[in-house]
Amino acid sequence: MRFIFFVTAAVVVGYVLLSSWSSPSIKPLKDDAVIVAFGDSLTQGVGVKKAQSYPAVLQSLTGHKVMNAGIAGETTTEGLQRFDVVLVRYQPELVILLEGGNDILQNVPAETIQVNLSKMIEMAKARGIAVVLVGVPEKRLFSGAAPFYSELAGRWQIPLEEDIISHLMMRTSMKSDPVHFNEKGYQKLAEAIYETLQSSGAL
Repeated sequence: MRFIFFVTAAVVVGYVLLSSWSSPSIKPLKDDAVIVAFGDSLTQGVGVKKAQSYPAVLQSLTGHKVMNAGIAGETTTEGLQRFDVVLVRYQPELVILLEGGNDILQNVPAETIQVNLSKMIEMAKARGIAVVLVGVPEKRLFSGAAPFYSELAGRWQIPLEEDIISHLMMRTSMKSDPVHFNEKGYQKLAEAIYETLQSSGAL
């Protein structure tokens, strides 16, 4: 009986710990809250018109102003250099961080990408700004998000959308070229991030 009790207790504790890790929450955004979508070409919306980029679609879905702070071709090292400037300029309540794809394509070490992203998250949190992280797949066929994205999400206790980019990358019907999405793809990306915002409590 004692053995069964300890096993049951361990399972319950493990479940609670797993739940607290996998479901980090964000306090509800204020009605006038600004969201910053920070990243590279997938944020900028390469392949479609600006009104079809995922930040523009997300703005329509949320009713919040979503500032598009995406720069095509940017690496996390370059992103880190302008990140604080963007935060100061827009004064957001929430940042959606989707970056690292160009680093992965350029074979930048995972440790470097992780450190750069971690510094950005730390900078945002120091200003009281919530962060949602979006994972980017590794450079191999049928890859899921690189492992360091979940490591960062766990360390900083922030929501992570780790499936949508990998899913869209494998569907030619969602792409305008081998790397970027078309209108349908960016719509799906915005919807996935919207659902993450809802599940986290931000909306």
